[in-house]
Amino acid sequence: MFKKAILSAGSILIGCFCANAVLAEITAQEAARLGADLTPLGGEKAGNAAGTIPAWNGGLSTPAKAGFPDYRSGQHHPDPFADEKPLLTINAGNMAQYADHLTEGHKALLRTYEDYFMRVYPTHRTAAAPQRIYDATKRIATTANLVSGGNGVTGAVEGIPFPIPQSGVEVFWNHILRYRADSAQRQFGQVAVTADGNYTPVKFRDEFLFAYALAGAKEEDLNNVIIYFIQETLAPARLAGEILLVHETLNQSKENRRAWLYNPGQRRVRRAPNVAFDNPGTASDNQRTSDQLDMYNGSPERYEWKLLGKKEIYVPYNAYRLNSNQLKYSDILRPQHISQELARYELHRVWVVDSMLKSGTDHVYKRRTLYVDEDSWQIVAVDCYDKRDQLWRVQEGHAMQYYGVPSLWTTLELVMDLQNRRYLALGLQNEEPTSYDFSIKRTVADFQPNALRSRGRR
Repeated sequence: MFKKAILSAGSILIGCFCANAVLAEITAQEAARLGADLTPLGGEKAGNAAGTIPAWNGGLSTPAKAGFPDYRSGQHHPDPFADEKPLLTINAGNMAQYADHLTEGHKALLRTYEDYFMRVYPTHRTAAAPQRIYDATKRIATTANLVSGGNGVTGAVEGIPFPIPQSGVEVFWNHILRYRADSAQRQFGQVAVTADGNYTPVKFRDEFLFAYALAGAKEEDLNNVIIYFIQETLAPARLAGEILLVHETLNQSKENRRAWLYNPGQRRVRRAPNVAFDNPGTASDNQRTSDQLDMYNGSPERYEWKLLGKKEIYVPYNAYRLNSNQLKYSDILRPQHISQELARYELHRVWVVDSMLKSGTDHVYKRRTLYVDEDSWQIVAVDCYDKRDQLWRVQEGHAMQYYGVPSLWTTLELVMDLQNRRYLALGLQNEEPTSYDFSIKRTVADFQPNALRSRGRR
C-alpha cells in the first residue's frame, strides 16, 4: 500500500508501486500548492540552497521572452544563451569531484571514452506550457487515478495527472501525458553510427496529434487514444515509402496501443502488434528498442516501479546549439559519441525512478533508471541495464524549450551502447529546411488506416 506524503521544498519522496494498487487522488489542500510553492506543473518553485539552481519564474513562454519576437513556427530556434561560457568541464580525471551530480550512465561514459567530457553551463529553468495546461493540471490533480495495475490513467485529461507524485509509475505517466503541442510535424534524420564513425542517415517525416492535451478534451470522447502518430520513411531508397501508424492508448489494461504498417512493396496495410516493448526500433540497426522513442513510450506493465526521490543532476538541457541549421550532421556525429563541444549540460532537479523487470515477463533491459525533469516531466536521461545487471546503454534527451508553443521537448535523442561502442542519434534536424512545425492542423480522420493507404499511393 501507498503512504500519503506531501512534498516540501528540498524533500525526498520515496515510494514503491505495488502491482495491484490503485492510488487515490491528492487532496484539495495538496493541490492548492500548485502555483504557490510549487510550479503549476508540480516542480519546486524555489531555487536550491546553494544558489546553483535558480527559482522558476515562468520560463520562456513566448518568443519575446526568449529575445526573438520575430520567431515563427517551423524555423530553427535561435539560442537565447549563445554567448554563455561554461562554468566547468567534467572529464575522467575530475569526475569524482562531481559524482553526486552525475548519473551512473554519465559516470560510465566518462570512464569508457578517454575523449568524453561534459561542459556544464549556468542553469536556466526555461520550461513553460500554456496557461490552460496549468489550469487543467490543478483541476485534475484531485481526480486523477491509476487504473488497476498502474497500466493506465483515469479521471484525467489535458493536464499533468500526478503533479505531486507518490509512486514511480505516476512519474512515468506524467512523462507520457506531458504537454508537447496540439499537433506537430517534423522531418529529421536518424543515424546508427558505427564504432569507427561510419553511418548512413535514415530520413523520416513524423506527424502527431496529441488528443489528450487538446483544449476542451474529455476523457469519454478520446476513444481511449491519447496520441495519434504517423511516421513515413523517406530515405534511403531501399526503405522509402514504409509508413507506420500508431494510436497510443490511455488505459492500456483495457487495450494496448493500436498500430498499422503500410508496406510499399505489397501496397497493403497490416496490423503491427510488434511495434512495442523491446522489438527493434524502425531502421535503427538494432540500436534501440521500440519503447525508447521519445526516451520511453508505451506500457509500463512489464516493470515494477520505484520512486527513489529527487536529486540535483547535470543533465542535457537548453540544447539550442544541437538544433542549429548552421551545423551539418557531420559536425555533430563523431566515432563512439557526438561532438561534446556542442552539448550543453545544466544542474537541474530531477525525479529519479527505477524500474525492474517483473518476474515472468521479458525485455532486453532488466532494469532502467529514469531521470525526469521536475519542470516539464520530460525524461532527460535513462540508464539501461542488461540481464547480467551490467550497465549496457545510456540514453540522453537533449531538451530545449520550444518557446513558440510553448513546450519543452527534445531536439536530439541518443542511445549510446557501452558494449559495442556504437550509438544511435535520433531527431537530427540541422540539414532540414524546417525544425518542428507546430502550426499544422490535423484531425483524428488524418490518422486512420484508410488515410494510410492514401498516403502510400501518393
